[in-house]
Amino acid sequence: MEMITSIILLLLAGYLGLVITLYFMQANFTFRPTKSMPYNPGNIGLEYEKVQLNTADGAILSAWYVPAKNATAAMLLCHANGGNMAYYIDTIDIFNKLGLNCLIFNYRGYGDSEGKTTEEGIYIDAQTAYDWLVKEKKISPEDIIIFGRSLGGSVAAHLASNVKARGLIVESGFTSYADIAQKFYPYVPVRPFAKYSFNTTEYVKKVKCPILFIHSRSDEIIPFEFGLRLYATAKGAKEFIEIFGGHNDGFLYSGQIYKEGLTDWLMFLKEYQMQAARSEK
Repeated sequence: MEMITSIILLLLAGYLGLVITLYFMQANFTFRPTKSMPYNPGNIGLEYEKVQLNTADGAILSAWYVPAKNATAAMLLCHANGGNMAYYIDTIDIFNKLGLNCLIFNYRGYGDSEGKTTEEGIYIDAQTAYDWLVKEKKISPEDIIIFGRSLGGSVAAHLASNVKARGLIVESGFTSYADIAQKFYPYVPVRPFAKYSFNTTEYVKKVKCPILFIHSRSDEIIPFEFGLRLYATAKGAKEFIEIFGGHNDGFLYSGQIYKEGLTDWLMFLKEYQMQAARSEK
């Protein structure tokens, strides 16, 4: 009995140690920034403008503005939790060829942006980027599409729930921080101890512009079910594109499915906007 008791106590101690470690390491697991910026739009022949964004709370962010010929709208890109904006060149290229001006920025603590990464800080960063498009580039909110991939989907949805926009794209998104944490650690009571919210579900409920959800059924990090749940949550005009491939490369592996889906949705947005304008008259 003493041996069994000792084993049980050791197991409990190990489990408690795991829980404590996970609690204090949440920031490290959630935010995985890199400082190195190995790529830029110029590497693929795109003209771009280096931009400095100054947030309301004093952080200085780096960003790129990539104009498109005969642009029909502007895309504001919110990147995922790993790397930085330098790893979105392929995405920028796709949007550029679709006739969209692009603004992508590094969250605080990512790339060469200053500051410490926090959830509230990232929301401020996205708002700052949006305000720059409106104030500096004189782009109407009705001509701005907000895009986010993975964690960036939550950031984009949060922004879209608070501002006017032509549309919102949530790609490979999760429903909430607690939900995705529980998926990775099913035997740990993560919900009571979650330091972050990133409650994409609640943000999506408040979004008034059309929303496009994109998700791969074979996503190995964020289950396809999460994308379906977000789609079901949205109350207004919405579309869903199913792609294939992994979490980080599905948009590339899906090729024409991805591009044609975006093209069709952009056409829908234009018609939706025209119909809304006629209704107001």
